[in-house]
Amino acid sequence: MSFSDHFSQQAIDYAQYRPRYPANLFDYLATLTPQHNIAWDCATGNGQAALNLATLYNSVDATDASQQQISSAATHKNVRYQVCEATKSPFPDHHFDLITVAQALHWFDLEKFYSEVKRVSKLHGVFAAWCYDLFKVTPEIDTLIQSFHDKTLGSFWPDGREHIAKGYASLAFPFERISPPDFFMEATWSLSQVLGYLNTWSAVHYYIEQHGENPISQLTPQLKAHWGNPAECRDIRWPIYLHVGKVNK
Repeated sequence: MSFSDHFSQQAIDYAQYRPRYPANLFDYLATLTPQHNIAWDCATGNGQAALNLATLYNSVDATDASQQQISSAATHKNVRYQVCEATKSPFPDHHFDLITVAQALHWFDLEKFYSEVKRVSKLHGVFAAWCYDLFKVTPEIDTLIQSFHDKTLGSFWPDGREHIAKGYASLAFPFERISPPDFFMEATWSLSQVLGYLNTWSAVHYYIEQHGENPISQLTPQLKAHWGNPAECRDIRWPIYLHVGKVNK
């Protein structure tokens, strides 16, 4: 395996517990492309972004280097899934109206990937990449999650994760930038759903591999103390850091 696979082990949980991107994000991206024939969702994971694109584009190619992720993705008549690496796609030149990467750009060899984007994008096609970092619930819960992320898991995050904390501002972006509006992911979750989401974090699984125990078991009592009734649902919000531009060859 030549790519860094941080998510295959938890692919089923990833499909179940990851938050959903807002529909208005994709509505916005669709306004930027004159045609809506075909889009490529690269590093599609469980296919979440691809499914949204499929409501706006006639056809969507959704790729991921992980067979396990592709196997866990939801099907759609307008989506074609296949396993391939981001830098080695099977697509013809000048093919796509829109190319998207959701929460994965920081794992790529950017020089090689951007060359591939320029090859397969139509002239003046659009490229969009976005990420999200820690969620917000209440100040007390947010402090616990921040400490868990930074201190408990700090040394277990793979290289590249630091770019998310910077909202991808530290990554190269060789396209004609378009200034997007602000977007957010929102959910109303119980405590068990939050814990399920935390279990999808790659650093949690690397911690388990080294220590033989799940660090979330240490965090759970602290979260319960501030959450109240575990079955009670709370509103949760993630800011989205979107970078979008025109691919001028």
